[in-house]
Amino acid sequence: MEAQYTATATAPAAKGISRGLTILLAIATGISVANIYYNQPILKEIADAVGVSEGHIGNVSMFTQVGYGLGLFFLIPLGDKVNRKRLIFVLLFLLTLTLIGISFATSLAEVSIYSVLIGLLSVSAQIIIPMAASMDKVNRGKTVGIIISGLLIGILSARIFSGLIAEWMGWRYVFRLSAILVVTMMVLLQLLLPAVKNDFTGNYLSLLKSTVQQFKQYSLLREACFSGALLFGIFCSFWTTFTFHLSAPPFNYHSDTIGSFGFVAIAGALAASFFGKQSDKGNHNARRNIFIAIGFIAASVLAGKLFPDSVIAMIAFVLLLDVGIQAAHVSNMARIYTLSETSLSRVNTVYMTCYFIGGSLGTFVGTTCWRIGGWSLVTWSMLLWCTLAVLVMAKKRAHH
Repeated sequence: MEAQYTATATAPAAKGISRGLTILLAIATGISVANIYYNQPILKEIADAVGVSEGHIGNVSMFTQVGYGLGLFFLIPLGDKVNRKRLIFVLLFLLTLTLIGISFATSLAEVSIYSVLIGLLSVSAQIIIPMAASMDKVNRGKTVGIIISGLLIGILSARIFSGLIAEWMGWRYVFRLSAILVVTMMVLLQLLLPAVKNDFTGNYLSLLKSTVQQFKQYSLLREACFSGALLFGIFCSFWTTFTFHLSAPPFNYHSDTIGSFGFVAIAGALAASFFGKQSDKGNHNARRNIFIAIGFIAASVLAGKLFPDSVIAMIAFVLLLDVGIQAAHVSNMARIYTLSETSLSRVNTVYMTCYFIGGSLGTFVGTTCWRIGGWSLVTWSMLLWCTLAVLVMAKKRAHH
């Protein structure tokens, strides 16, 4: 029998949470998750500092994604068992120490180890979202929507922040300034966040076992996991190798210019909100949205492949890719949240774990293709992943 739990809070849930606290949680979520993406525009600078090739330093992004995937599976379920406020505090404190550590790293091994830890400890964002949902029964959708917007802005602005700081102050200050932001959020959340306690009757192993059961139980969840992993793999493959492509002739861009492409990505993400509204109308609309999203992604890759030396094509690549990725992600999230009201956090854990495993694999494949065949092979691999995503979705439809 599945273990039962109840949530209690020091502040009455019926009154919801204030707009000020909601904004703070959105900012904290964005600051936390941004740490996963800081290294992508500055890989060349890190490679030069530790004396390795571009092909080898590209694995650093993969290690960060792997760490985040491990944190999603092994740490996020703890939000159903222990005091979430205390858990968030511990994660942010350890993340601060890790960010300071990587800012003094002098070897590839050190950078790699710290990168795994940064990914592992940046998962507090995925604890904050369900915590806010449990605290606000009155405006749950609105509150969660604001916080997810903060998360998305954090992901997309990370590359802008990283590129600019690296160009002006050096890559080490990217992580030092991030440590200051993280510790600031840690203190503010400790002062302002109510203590929410979840009493899960089972032990930690039973919690993990219950999480795995969600994957076995729901075919829709499995479809979302596979399609989401493939598409996010394309996203991470692109942003890792995009740095190398823009650093090389004919572009020869510096890290601040490369990071500025994040502004285009933010514009794409804003457009993707339309697909989220459409997904609320049912699973059929959500599935259709995913096929449309894959079309956007394929079109973006073709633009980058056919016109590899065109700035306009690179802008179109970023814009169409981000619209497609965010549209598919929003649609998949809308679908899996209809599966079970009693196990949303565990369903979310399964999906997000698969999602970021796909991202780490995409990073690995992208850097490997770059090392072997450059931009041409990278874009071919992205088209292959698009094809696999279509097959995953088409196979499910054939069973209907």
